[in-house]
Amino acid sequence: MLSFVSLLSFTLLFIHGGSTQPPFACDSSNPETKNYLFCQTELPITQRARDLVSRLTLDEKISQLVNSAPAIPRLGIPAYEWWSEGLHGVSNVGPGVKFDGTIKAATSFPQVILTAASFDPYQWYRIGQVTVQDLADTYQPPFEKCVRDGRASGVMCAYNRVNGVPSCADSSLLFKTLRGEWDFKGYVTSDCDAVAIIHNDQGYAKAPEDAVVDVLKAGMDLNCGSYLQNYTKSAVLQKKLPESQVDRALHNLFAVRMRLGLFNGNPVPNPFGNIGMDQICSPEHQILALEAARNGIVLLKNDAKLLPLPKSTMSLAVIGPNANSPQTLIGNYAGPPCKSVTPLQALESYIKNTVYHPGCDTVSCSTGAMDKAVDIAKRADYVVLIMGLDQTEEREALDRVDLFLPGRQQELIISVAKAAKRPVVLVLLSGGPIDISFAKDDPRIGGIFWAGYPGEGGGNALAEVIFGDHNPGGRLPVTWYPQDFTKVPMTDMRMRPESSLDYPGRTYRFYKGDTVFEFGYGLSYSKYSYSFTRVSQNNLYLNHSSSLHTKETSESVRYMLVSEVGAEICDERKITVHVGVKNNGELAGKHPVLLYVRHGNHGNGRPKKQLIGFRSVILSGGEMGEIQFEVSPCEHLSRANEYGLMVMEEGRHFLVVGDDKHPITIII
Repeated sequence: MLSFVSLLSFTLLFIHGGSTQPPFACDSSNPETKNYLFCQTELPITQRARDLVSRLTLDEKISQLVNSAPAIPRLGIPAYEWWSEGLHGVSNVGPGVKFDGTIKAATSFPQVILTAASFDPYQWYRIGQVTVQDLADTYQPPFEKCVRDGRASGVMCAYNRVNGVPSCADSSLLFKTLRGEWDFKGYVTSDCDAVAIIHNDQGYAKAPEDAVVDVLKAGMDLNCGSYLQNYTKSAVLQKKLPESQVDRALHNLFAVRMRLGLFNGNPVPNPFGNIGMDQICSPEHQILALEAARNGIVLLKNDAKLLPLPKSTMSLAVIGPNANSPQTLIGNYAGPPCKSVTPLQALESYIKNTVYHPGCDTVSCSTGAMDKAVDIAKRADYVVLIMGLDQTEEREALDRVDLFLPGRQQELIISVAKAAKRPVVLVLLSGGPIDISFAKDDPRIGGIFWAGYPGEGGGNALAEVIFGDHNPGGRLPVTWYPQDFTKVPMTDMRMRPESSLDYPGRTYRFYKGDTVFEFGYGLSYSKYSYSFTRVSQNNLYLNHSSSLHTKETSESVRYMLVSEVGAEICDERKITVHVGVKNNGELAGKHPVLLYVRHGNHGNGRPKKQLIGFRSVILSGGEMGEIQFEVSPCEHLSRANEYGLMVMEEGRHFLVVGDDKHPITIII
């Protein structure tokens, strides 16, 4: 499908090439270039981009179709590196940014999966067969949101095929959906070597030139890799590809750079033109990284209120291969962190008498001195096990084959728990879910945390949560399936369950099997209660004229197509929902509130429930607060039918928060 790409411009900090290239485009002091039309900022960007492309030779055009675009000195255009983004900060992977000179580090935020666990919308601002129904309500909506609401400037087409067509060669996906229905104005880049795969691996294109033709005609603009650089010219000379398709791609690429202000002369006056050394590893960024790690940590178990541990603890045993590994904290696609405090080091700052043993030599846990780990566990007042995965177990191009902990980790955990004086605390670092049913059901394991890959602030954040200086509030952003779920083929992309085929479905919206932990699950040191305090309307009348046609499902449920209702009516019918939240505990906490919708009519492809909003609220012990949601009937009370069309059905629908629900009746 598509992958979202964040576009970062580090023009002043990271400059490519040697002394012959210009420092920036459209230098007003350069008499040879300052009068070019593409340098005239008062002109429309589309006109400026066309003018620039018209001045390029075919070879110069082709050179700009890859991620490392060289300089064009005769036009005063410097080199540009499209590959600069990182998954959770500035990456040390790829050609974009290198940390071997003046810039030696960057703030390392948590991996995105842990940031998602905070359910804090404001923190963010700082080959398979897929049914049209699943495309409409599962696979496409996240990308549509990024494009329409987030106004993303870059989208990446991936390696895989969708219903037999490679994503980068799918004109229906890139032109009809992305640029047509979603009005995308940015550029489309391939994942690295995704174009080469179309010919070399998938055999979709008979010749390299055919692969180039397929992707450019489909709407791709930029190639991460060298395939377009190597075969575009021969495709043009063989008359398989009109040069106008190359021009089309370049118009999109240069238009984005122009919107960034990179063709407005000296970039210093631009919003990001004064990024300097004081912005690298700044105190504000490091505090934010710590805050993000705190907010994402999920408390999965706290039997007999074992947690938080007392700060008066006389002795602490810290065991596990992830306890003292700074690399595990930052995950992949990351730059060197500004500073690194491991969980062990952070826990030592709380308890002076802390004894450590890894238990296993590595996360794979095939070797190690488990008996020594068990021995120190016997003598300590409390034990914290820091286990889980790392990049040797899960990363790009390395998929896990099961959901269990690697090697002998489970054996180590059970042995230590048996030997310890009190129930132990288990901390898991991982990107994906783990089947820890054994630990969930074992009374000797009193507390369990999941911390993702929490970035440079992760060690301190974990220690603060374990000893009660921060009240955990994260919630799982994915379903944790049991090991049996691995029997479901990865190539079966269907969301809906199929009982006759013993297919359980996927995600919290449709899955019918047992879970280890559900989506949205997360405990706190406080207990919270909810109530719907005010709802602006309980009955929703969808007045329809002769142009709005009412239809019926096979179950005789009346419905209307969202596309026929119109944006004006959808906006007028929005519902304002106020939810009261009370912290019934003693500790203050930041608590994410999740609002779901559940359709009154079950079955026939309808989800069991659907998350439609989330907000976080900070409450002192005993305090009550109120948060507000805005519910759009067209977006939030609709569902995709079997034809991939979004429909609103007559009848009762329920807004759900925790155990409380509120009915909304749609009347057509």
